[in-house]
Amino acid sequence: MGMSRAQKEAEVKELNERFANDELVVLTHYSGLSVKQLGALRSNLRAEGASFKVTKNSLAKLAVKGTKFEHMADMFAGPTGVASSQDPVAAAKIAYKFAKDNDKLVILGGALGEKILDADAIKQLASLPSMDEIRSKLVGLLVAAPTKLAGILQAPARDMVGVTKAYGATGE
Repeated sequence: MGMSRAQKEAEVKELNERFANDELVVLTHYSGLSVKQLGALRSNLRAEGASFKVTKNSLAKLAVKGTKFEHMADMFAGPTGVASSQDPVAAAKIAYKFAKDNDKLVILGGALGEKILDADAIKQLASLPSMDEIRSKLVGLLVAAPTKLAGILQAPARDMVGVTKAYGATGE
């Protein structure tokens, strides 16, 4: 039995909220994946703050209206699964990694904001570090600079002590 009108409206509303809030959408064909494999994909995405949704294309086309992803409505065709995330890299990274291990998941493309991406662009995006990785590297750089400065400022005093000690050891 199909979805009732109320269920369809709820589905469109949920998808519209997702499209309005997320920065990245990755469209895939999932035909041939088992329920267990889809569950693993969803679990991997959820762990990184992303999500995966299988939906009817007609409902997805309605849901993208009025969002930054509206221009990708024509991409919804076939057995489409939508991976999305607020992090501009997370959904691409996980979907690409999963697709490498499971040839039944095919990445069609997607969109980052208003820019449409093909499958190669999703692959390139997947190779970028995530926002958390970038933040940790930035913090590391910010901490490293003062530490190096303190070491440099202490070096002349340390060298002076070494010279004095060496001079005293000569007995003069």
